Amino acid sequence: MKSGFSNTPADLATGNSIPSKSLAKLVWTMVSPYKKWLLIILLAMLVETAMSLAAPWPLKIIIDNVIGHRNLPHWLRWMDDVFPAENRIQFAAVAGISMIMMASIGALASYIDNYFTESVAQYVSNDLRRRIYHHLQRLSLEYYDTHQTGKLLSTITSDVSTIQDFASSTLMNMFVDSLTIVGMLGLMFYLNAGFTLVAIGVTPFLLLFVARFKKVMKKATHEVRMDQSNMLAVLQQGLESIRAVNAFGRQELEESRLTKVSMETVGAALKARRVKSVLSPVITITVSFCTALVLWQGTSLVLKGVMTVGSLTVFLWYMNKFFSPVQDLAKMASTIAQATVALERIQAILETEIIVAEKPEAVDPGRLNGNIIFDNVSFAYNPESPVLKCVNIKINTGERIGICGPTGGGKSTIVSLIARFYDPTGGRVLIDGKDISDFTLDGLRSQIGFVLQDTVLFFGSVRENIAYGRPDATEEEIIEAAKLANAHEFISRMPHGYDTMVGERGLTLSGGQRQRIGIARAVVRNSPILILDEPTASLDVEAEKIVMEALEQLMEGRTVITIAHRLSTISDADKIIVLQAGCVAEEGTHDELMVKGGVYAELFIMQSIAKHPSHKIIS
Repeated sequence: MKSGFSNTPADLATGNSIPSKSLAKLVWTMVSPYKKWLLIILLAMLVETAMSLAAPWPLKIIIDNVIGHRNLPHWLRWMDDVFPAENRIQFAAVAGISMIMMASIGALASYIDNYFTESVAQYVSNDLRRRIYHHLQRLSLEYYDTHQTGKLLSTITSDVSTIQDFASSTLMNMFVDSLTIVGMLGLMFYLNAGFTLVAIGVTPFLLLFVARFKKVMKKATHEVRMDQSNMLAVLQQGLESIRAVNAFGRQELEESRLTKVSMETVGAALKARRVKSVLSPVITITVSFCTALVLWQGTSLVLKGVMTVGSLTVFLWYMNKFFSPVQDLAKMASTIAQATVALERIQAILETEIIVAEKPEAVDPGRLNGNIIFDNVSFAYNPESPVLKCVNIKINTGERIGICGPTGGGKSTIVSLIARFYDPTGGRVLIDGKDISDFTLDGLRSQIGFVLQDTVLFFGSVRENIAYGRPDATEEEIIEAAKLANAHEFISRMPHGYDTMVGERGLTLSGGQRQRIGIARAVVRNSPILILDEPTASLDVEAEKIVMEALEQLMEGRTVITIAHRLSTISDADKIIVLQAGCVAEEGTHDELMVKGGVYAELFIMQSIAKHPSHKIIS
């Protein structure tokens, strides 16, 4: 089978990054629904930046024109008529009030900016979580054969949170800092072009250093995120298997596994921190050097009368503010690296092809009759190890079919192909004479009911679990289904009846009770095709009898396919298909296959001897 999976987390661990164009497209797709909010944010940022740039000018006017008694700038000469020289203290009061007004306007703009930015970040993260989960729900089961659930959970939670934090704080700060740098350069050139060139001359070297730093930081961040994913995978596996861990007394083993991956995470995080810690001292020393140079030369110009004290004060304020956003942008390199890694991990999932895909012209099959044909079907999870080889099977409407054979023969694969959990690598599967690939996935699967060896129940009420496959089922239909499944009696005895909450995976119920709820779920679904995958294998004799009685009622009038290891459960089937090494070894009724003395007869005799070792069976 040609693999449709690309850009997996494993690829990212080795540094195979997703192209930046693809990431840019993902970012635009994420934020484009909120363009109006982005416009409000942009306007707020412009006002906030303008107020920040204007903040030191009242101080310059007070120092030069009030305390220093210099003439007002040309654009403020009209103020001489309002505030004569002897009343300049009033002018100072106006300057002070203007500082308060600019700070207030800037604060309001900052509030609007922060509020809408956080809103966009929250909604974007919500959209991302839903989009990833939606995509994961529709991937082929082959994807889950090769990917750990814990690592996928890490992407849906940690990586999305990283994007949210980046969008709500870092991205906003980057934009404001960029606007501030551009505005300050213009004002600094106005005050003193020579000093401004000093700041500009140093900036390229800082940016070059940051660019190099970002590459190293991104690699370190990849290692941290992969180790964190591995840790979550170990935790998820250990907690899901807590009963087995306790049963075998392997708590120390599981703790040692966590200790190992946790220490790897600590090591990777400390390595990333060492890289990050180099940045701040380098920038601080550079900024101090430039500030000292300007202060030294600026003082000389003030003493010579070439530059005013107010101008030098404002220039130093701007220089400090100029390098502050440059320093912030440099420090953001690690945050940008984390966000980039998170985006790549998210994109790796979203770009994974849905192998079992619907055709554009796929149609809802409607109510099927249940006539199933395997036409020369082959299948392989791995091209080098075929599971099915040129299988031809015909199942008539309403027939009860048993499928058996040695382990690894392809029994479960057969039923997986009927429901299109996988697609055959060769041949085709037809239902009612039509290739099932021509049907919509939801339409096809709505026509198939499942009762599995271990019925999976979800955290919720008994009612919700029975109606899981058909949420619109009425109360009467749910109760009738429970009665047919021999479940109504024990459900009625529960503390809250059908409203009783079932523990996670249904572990608060016995195996027989879970199976009967699973049967009730299949009854409510009322599908013409029923697949039974060892539904009584894990039950005791008494529970098996009750479940089999319920199954008999469920099978009435349906095409039934039963996978069985315990051959006695399919001995009365209309036809038994024996799979061996991926091929149909033989088929027929129980009596016909026993007469043949082939694979089925050998398996049946072996099981009979194992069940009654004191009896000798003569074939």
